[in-house]
Amino acid sequence: MIVMLGLIIPIAAYADFVFKANAKLNLSVDDTHDPVVHTALEIFSKDYVRVFGGEISFRKDAALIVGTLGHLSTAQLQLLGKWKDSLQAKSQAFFIGVSGQNLYVIGSDNLGTAYGILELSRMIGVSPWEWWADAEVQKKKAQVLKDGFIRFAAPSVKFRGIFINDEDWGLQPWAAKTYETETGDIGPKTYAKVFELLLRLRANLLWPAMHPSTKAFFHYPENIKTAAKYGVYIGSSHAEPMLRNNVDEWKEEAMGAFNYLTNQPEIYKYWSERVQQSSGINAIYTLGIRGVHDSKMLGANTLAEQEAILSQVIKDQRALLTQYINPAAEKIPQVFIPYKEVQDIYDYGLRLPEDVSLIWCDDNYGYIRHFPNEKEKLRKGGNGVYYHISYWGRPHDYLWLATTHPAQVYTQMKRAFDKGARHLWVVNVGDIKPAEYLTEMFLDLAWDINSIANSRSGLDYHLKSWLGREFGAANAPALLEVMNEYYRLAYIRKPEFMGSTRTEEKDPKYKSIADLPWSEQEIRQRLSAYKAIDDKVRQLEKDIPPEKRDAWFQLIAYPVRGAAAINRKLLFAQLARHGKAGWPPSDAAFDTIKALTAQYDCLRNGKWKGIMNDQPRGLAVFERVPHDAVSAGLKQESRPVRLFNGIEFTAYSGAKPVGHGLGYQRGAISVKKGSAVDYTFVSGNRKSAKIQVALAPNHPVEGSAIRYAIQVDGQPVQEVDYATQGRSEEWKENVLRNQALCITSHQLSRREKHTIKIKALDEGVVIDQITVW
Repeated sequence: MIVMLGLIIPIAAYADFVFKANAKLNLSVDDTHDPVVHTALEIFSKDYVRVFGGEISFRKDAALIVGTLGHLSTAQLQLLGKWKDSLQAKSQAFFIGVSGQNLYVIGSDNLGTAYGILELSRMIGVSPWEWWADAEVQKKKAQVLKDGFIRFAAPSVKFRGIFINDEDWGLQPWAAKTYETETGDIGPKTYAKVFELLLRLRANLLWPAMHPSTKAFFHYPENIKTAAKYGVYIGSSHAEPMLRNNVDEWKEEAMGAFNYLTNQPEIYKYWSERVQQSSGINAIYTLGIRGVHDSKMLGANTLAEQEAILSQVIKDQRALLTQYINPAAEKIPQVFIPYKEVQDIYDYGLRLPEDVSLIWCDDNYGYIRHFPNEKEKLRKGGNGVYYHISYWGRPHDYLWLATTHPAQVYTQMKRAFDKGARHLWVVNVGDIKPAEYLTEMFLDLAWDINSIANSRSGLDYHLKSWLGREFGAANAPALLEVMNEYYRLAYIRKPEFMGSTRTEEKDPKYKSIADLPWSEQEIRQRLSAYKAIDDKVRQLEKDIPPEKRDAWFQLIAYPVRGAAAINRKLLFAQLARHGKAGWPPSDAAFDTIKALTAQYDCLRNGKWKGIMNDQPRGLAVFERVPHDAVSAGLKQESRPVRLFNGIEFTAYSGAKPVGHGLGYQRGAISVKKGSAVDYTFVSGNRKSAKIQVALAPNHPVEGSAIRYAIQVDGQPVQEVDYATQGRSEEWKENVLRNQALCITSHQLSRREKHTIKIKALDEGVVIDQITVW
């Protein structure tokens, strides 16, 4: 025999493993595995038949052998060779190997085995979105895995999942009226499809839908059984401690106020019932307390009072867990989420048990507010992240289209991982659709933090590969250009933010459509850019095979053409208000959005009817624009001395800056702490200049400051701190335009050519553009 890459291979049996069309595939698996393994086998069996035809039979002398550590024969353990130690060292890991015409799928545990089985589905060309985006499965005549083939994988983050949220306008009405009419709700039939998607995406955690439109997850007993079938852990958001859904389950008229100071016995009983009900399931318990529906906790005003109540709450919650779940509290998955004012209480000095995981949050707009410090990194319970690619709230919702820039997701989550947030990642996906790509990208990073190389080319490769998988390698290059431009334009301003309106603001000026601070030239340039990708999508569609057209519409045409239409609607309206254009293009764009949404409703004979709402919350930005006129003129075009993209530096010191494709022109750069970049410009005979630096509005990575130093021609250095506080007006403007704008004044030397030096004084400095006035 010979040894190849750790596999012991008999010379006489040296041969490949072949999947063949219309051939029977024999498969062997131990019946004692957990349900999730058999669930994965059911899914793979259906996938296999759709790709190759034929059938699958289960027999002991099979060519495809599935097993899990603890369920393996001595011969199978020997087969693993050196990979045995790797499997034993990792949870949820899998090994796939070919030896002697046999294909082996072996997991370190049941979840690992399930992921390994569904890795076979990926390998034969089945998209994780085969149901959720109607990604049609392609028939094949054969597929060969060479003898000696090995694939080993294990997750970078232990718990990885999604939060279904703000489901009132999409997922819930679709489930209630189209898909799951028997419950009229998001129930076990819908959750089965959600759980299958999670399993295909190598995820293992769900925070279920929890708005008033939806019954609590535990309302339907079959939900819990379905979660177990798919091996999914059930958790709950920062506002829903102890697996409760307060907006549905807390009945104030019968139970009293949700106030732990005045109504402790009733709330304790309420939590106790759920803890007992959840005994024996895969669960992650959120500790703490807030008000019903994400409001502030009741019964305390000062931080000292809040800290005292929260400390008692956590002590009581832990007592329930040790009483009903496990006497060893450290063996029960628990999280504490310092979100909004709860972080103020944590910062004030709240003490938490070391085995509780800390889950840090972004600011709802994709910028993480806190990264684990050195003390927090050492916690036994570890750290994690709760992240948004969909949001309802101030300064404005973005619930319609999922346009968060992939490079923003990558840079934020990679820094979080590097800073020690590796225990749990959960992403708020709204209604799941149309956030398909961003959801998969987020979960790919959680599965393998190195799955995307740390550069613009790495992000382009990931997106291009995804597009190629869904629509063919030949279409991927042109599609990559379209989608990069789609994300770039939305980074400048999201489609939902184009009306210059705001939500949850008292000032009436934010209730109706108003001008954006853009000149006619800027408006027309943006209209032209959107027209280009709109036209390109319609052109490319001609080459998409008919069987892929439904997936094309969901993943490409609707989001791109919808974004283009809402920009046309609002920007032509701005021009029309000033007499620079007629109203018909704006009205026609409104009609286009309605037609696109109606087309969505008709896909697959109405399969998705109601899932896509182009007016979530009925906000003004989504309405037909009133035909008003204004007397004030448009903003005048201004011409700076020079505008640089971050990547256009002439020299650097320290670490070389890295570009990820972020920014208004995809030219932003990440500058490491202590490193600097130089830019040169010619000023003529000017004696002074104002320099505006536009940066990604990141929050401090360490401490309370995020600063850069700027110097021109060896003049005095100026330090600028652009950290924002809470929901200040500055922060609101920053997240609406995805730029923090900082202006400094400088005297210029008599020479004609000048040098600007910008140095990162803290971590997290991302320079987008520099404008010299």
